Amino acid sequence: QVQLVESGGGLVQQGGSLRLSCAASGRTLSSYAMGWFRQAPGKEREFVASISWNSGQTYYADSVKGRFTISRDNAKNTLYLQMNSLKPEDTAVYYCARRTAYLSSSSANHYDYWGQGTQVTVSS
Repeated sequence: QVQLVESGGGLVQQGGSLRLSCAASGRTLSSYAMGWFRQAPGKEREFVASISWNSGQTYYADSVKGRFTISRDNAKNTLYLQMNSLKPEDTAVYYCARRTAYLSSSSANHYDYWGQGTQVTVSS
């Protein structure tokens, strides 16, 4: 069984930065693709970024491209999301997820394990 725990969320002013972490326990993350998704109030969960098992492939939603960076440290069993130039529309609960495959995907349906989420609030 895999457990994913996100941390690093909080309240930040527009233009600020946050770094989210997703720590895994139970099973290693090193052989699996990982992703970040977010869900704002009243909206559906949406793709943010994904990374392949060896970091060789990364994808970003157009809305975060150039501002967010996904990375992973397989030795530490941890996934990261560096978020810069934050905007109020980035406000959401952010979830990390693990896919049982090497290559990543932007579809939430392709991910098997999810964390509980961490709140990110960007004030204007």
